Amino acid sequence: MRDYWKESMQEGSKMKKINKKKIISILLITILAITLITIIIIYCNNRQVREWIDKNVFRKEIRQDNVSTIELKESEKANIYAFNKYIGVLNKNKFIIYGNSGNEEKTLEVEVSNPIFDSAGRFLGMAEKKGKKLYLITDKEITWEAQVEGNISQIHVNKNGYVAVVITDTSYKTVIAMYSPEGKPLFKTYLSSTRTADIAISNDNKHLAIAEVDTSGTIIQSNIKIISIDKASSDATNSIEKTYQGENDQLITNIKYQDRNKLVCMYTNEIRIIEDEANNNLINNTNKKVIFQSVELNNHAIEVEEKSSGLFTADSVVSIVNTENKENKEYVANAVTKEIYTYGNMIALNLGTEIEFINTGGWLVKRYIANQEITNVVVSDSIAGIIYRDRIEIVNL
Repeated sequence: MRDYWKESMQEGSKMKKINKKKIISILLITILAITLITIIIIYCNNRQVREWIDKNVFRKEIRQDNVSTIELKESEKANIYAFNKYIGVLNKNKFIIYGNSGNEEKTLEVEVSNPIFDSAGRFLGMAEKKGKKLYLITDKEITWEAQVEGNISQIHVNKNGYVAVVITDTSYKTVIAMYSPEGKPLFKTYLSSTRTADIAISNDNKHLAIAEVDTSGTIIQSNIKIISIDKASSDATNSIEKTYQGENDQLITNIKYQDRNKLVCMYTNEIRIIEDEANNNLINNTNKKVIFQSVELNNHAIEVEEKSSGLFTADSVVSIVNTENKENKEYVANAVTKEIYTYGNMIALNLGTEIEFINTGGWLVKRYIANQEITNVVVSDSIAGIIYRDRIEIVNL
């Protein structure tokens, strides 16, 4: 009997020890979780705390002297473009592709000296502005090249490698030629009296949208034509599926296809979205001091509004609208934006001697601080180049 009570007391003692350890562990985990949640809430809602954490904990602030560079010859004029995870430098018909540490990875020979570029994912379209030559580059290789009759004024490539070019100086006002990812000519469509403001190919490769402007009358007329690529490949004259007419004197400047066949259309005074054949307002600029807007993003559109923050100061308020669910997020920069650059999920705000890179979620990704005024920037989803006269400074995003 004594042995039984002795064993029972020993087991009870062990359980007390175990329970104490468990309780302490649970308490520590709970305190940690509460602390973490509190920090996250403060980070999300307190701007000053967020600035301090971004700078001192996440190291999002980088300075001009602490980045990789690509050296340029001051006497030579280079054309620079960021695409995919590379920066390309075109000079004297050589397109040199650099990696994110500034290392030269590939040199391509091209018959282009004054280029226009467009890219989507791993595809880069390049053409001679007011010339005849065009190329499609996939990753770091030339996939195909072609020559057109007339002069190229615009080029567009979608995420699957389909290419469309706008050609002028022919017997028509404008010709738009379409190519497959392999370089096969698919069709040409002709505009006799209007000029093309922009073109876009849908992500499912089924539609080509043409934003055209008619200035022949006393008022400006902007229209958007939706062309079936399948129909146009066999009969270009009967391929228009829908035409959307803008309001009188409303100037369209940019269009972009986003997911689910949404066509986001930027006018000088608003941004509209065409979805399921409905044409609705997405962003209205009435009674706002809007200094910039863009639709060149993944499933988002933005406007940058200048708002006074003091007697002689102003902030830049970036409104980021999700085109899927119409949710609006804001980011505030403590200066007036000089220029914006957008690509994919990245938005770059040029604030003079600083660039703030933010994502479409409204969060700061990187802040680049320079010793001088910044005048030229190239941006892709994962890399940016700050261009100076004698070098390009690389910011990895």
